This record gives sequence, structure tokens and C-alpha cells, in this order.
Amino acid sequence: MSSLILLFGSLGLGILLQRVRDFPINSPLVLNQFIIYISLPALALYYIPDVKLDSTVLLPVGVAWICFAASALFFWSLGKIFGWSRKLIGCLILTAGLGNTSFIGFPVIEALYGSEGLKTAILIDQPGTFVVLSTLGIALAAVFSKGQPDIKAISKKILLFPPFIMFFLALLLNVLHISLSEELKDVFQRLGSTVTPLALVSVGMQLHIERRSKHWRFLALGLFFQLILAPLLIYLLYVQVLGVRGELAQISIMEAAMAPMITASIVAASYGLKPRLANMMIGFGIPISFLTLTIWYWLINGI
Repeated sequence: MSSLILLFGSLGLGILLQRVRDFPINSPLVLNQFIIYISLPALALYYIPDVKLDSTVLLPVGVAWICFAASALFFWSLGKIFGWSRKLIGCLILTAGLGNTSFIGFPVIEALYGSEGLKTAILIDQPGTFVVLSTLGIALAAVFSKGQPDIKAISKKILLFPPFIMFFLALLLNVLHISLSEELKDVFQRLGSTVTPLALVSVGMQLHIERRSKHWRFLALGLFFQLILAPLLIYLLYVQVLGVRGELAQISIMEAAMAPMITASIVAASYGLKPRLANMMIGFGIPISFLTLTIWYWLINGI
């Protein structure tokens, strides 16, 4: 319950702060930069060194990569057919292709499947969603925010992306079996825990409900993909094709059905990929996802 209060409370606080003149106009940008440079790297250093790396991680890790690839194919194809702008296509791929597998996913999965289920959720999030965003997500944002892709510039953005750097440092610690002290882990955990409140306050400060907005139909399409089509794809691949059963399959489907990833929205906004639509995906996606997650849980409970 505390996680839900934090989610909706932070979003509501951000909306209220829109009317506080003491906050500079660029406050959301500052919050976003703190998340990218401090909070996310701290999360990588907290989780990755302790992740067990073996063949059993392939299915959970694959969830994010499959959903992102499907999102890219889906929205790129629609964009070409209907003549959408590159920024619109890029925004939809990023925000609908990556789910909130940690800050919403972790508490939901732990509540439904316990601590053992949380271990699977971490595999889906860290080597999966987190790495996809840090590599393909940054590359896509760079490409779709500019007219012509510059391989050298894009590679530089990926390699210098702070969460990406810390991910590989944490992965090196994992491979070398180097454990961090409990004191350091506590520090990283506390810094990493700032992602959810800061990100949602940032989203709330930028969220404006415009009844005549041109983004409503794209919002509906993006949420339809993220909340319905993505988990349906994982269900068909994992359960119907690969024959996976039990909690592994259920958790994979549930994580695929999470609301859009907050950090992906921040990246989209930072690169000028339809910031208002990106924020709407989070602002509306989070509350709607609790309804769709309930339906998915009821549908897959027996597999």
C-alpha cells in the first residue's frame, strides 16, 4: 500500500507544484538530470553485482528485448503508413516499448509472488529493461531526434550514458565475484530509491490535461500496445510456443503488462521526442495499468 501512496502522492505533488512560483521553470529538467546521473547508476551498483548469471536468466531477460523490438516494428510501420513525424515515432517506441518493471513492477510482483518472484522480476528489469534503455533506447532517441543518424555521436552518447557506465562496472563486479560492503549497498539503495518520487514529481510538473490535444489518440494507441499487446505477445511466445508454465511465465507476462517506464519517458523528453505525450503516457498509464494488471493476473493465474 505504501508503494501505491508514494506513486500517486508523488504524481499529485508534481501537479500541485505547477502552481508554486518559487520553483523554476526548468525544475523538471534538473530532477531528470539527477535521476540519470545519480539515481539510476546507484540502482545498477545496488542490484547487478548480486544477480545470478546463468542460462536460466535468458527467458526473463528476453521479455524487455522482445517487447522493445515489437514496439519498434509496430510503431515504425504505422508511422511510415500514416506519415507520422520521426519524433512521434521515437516517442511511442520508447514509452510503449519499455515497461515500468521496477518501481511499479517490484512491489506488484512481490505482493503477488513473494520474495522468490521478486528475484525473477529483478532479472527482467536489470539485465533486461535497464540495459535495453541504456543501449537501444539511447541510440533510438538520438536517431529519431535528429535528421540523419551519426554512428559516432550515437556510440558516444551510449558509452557516456551514466547508467550504462555503472551497469558495466556493476557487471564487472559480478563476474569477478566482488561483493560491495553492506554500508555501500545501503548508500546505493537509498540513492536509487529516489528515482520513483523524483521522476513522478517531474512528470506531474509537466502534465497538462488538454482536452483538444492532438496527442489523445496516440496516447490511446501507445497504452494499448504497452498494456495489452506487449503482454499478449509474451504470453503467445512463452506459453503457447515455448511451453513455459508456472510462476516464471506468469511473472514474465505481468512484467510485460506494467505501465510505461518512467525513465524511458524522461529520456524521450530529454531528447525532445514529444515531451507532452511522453509525460501523458506516464500520467495516465500508471493508474490505468492497475486495472489491466488485475485483468491479466486473473487471466493467467492458472497457467
